[in-house]
Amino acid sequence: MERARILVVDDESRMRKLVRDFLVKSGYEVDEAEDGRKAVEMFFAEKSDYGLVILDVMMPKMSGLEALSEIRSYSQVPVIMLTAKSEERDELLGFKLGVDEYISKPFSPKILVARVKALLKRSGQGALEEILSAGGITIDRAAHIVKIDEETIELSFKEFELLSYFVENKGLALSREKILSKVWNYDYFGDARTIDTHVKKLRSKMGAKGDLIKTIWGMGYKFET
Repeated sequence: MERARILVVDDESRMRKLVRDFLVKSGYEVDEAEDGRKAVEMFFAEKSDYGLVILDVMMPKMSGLEALSEIRSYSQVPVIMLTAKSEERDELLGFKLGVDEYISKPFSPKILVARVKALLKRSGQGALEEILSAGGITIDRAAHIVKIDEETIELSFKEFELLSYFVENKGLALSREKILSKVWNYDYFGDARTIDTHVKKLRSKMGAKGDLIKTIWGMGYKFET
């Protein structure tokens, strides 16, 4: 099952990172834009391949409301607006333009994630599968439990995320760059030790099932059953 893809738009890099980190941990793919104009460019460049957009109201070059107007002329994608302003007229204009929800800053990231899940559900887009299974391995995302042939194994948070990523992409060759981007949520700079170390530890904890994680020399890894 594909992850829902979300576009986060805010001119504050710290705010974008905060929102991104919580969304990624909840199983979503996230792209970022620093202003409304860039957001509109990205939205249409990706042929509206976003399940939801989170827009700040006050931004340079093009405000969130202006970006919303552009997006709404072509798409009914769910939109959450972030605002530090309390003026009722801005919220009314936003709803008139087609905002689905308003969240005022400062806000709880957990509340934001809950609103995102609710909106995606209402729009008919499923969340990430809670149970993954392949080759005798069962992963319960909600309970954060991994079982191999019905026996529970203890994994660290990153080991759990890494194994989940392998299983949901079984049969696909995954580069170290892609693994770092999706599991560690940062760019690849040529140092593969982080991934290789975690894969080594993960394989050892998986016992004989560790052999399901194949090394693709010079590239990365593949999970095969």
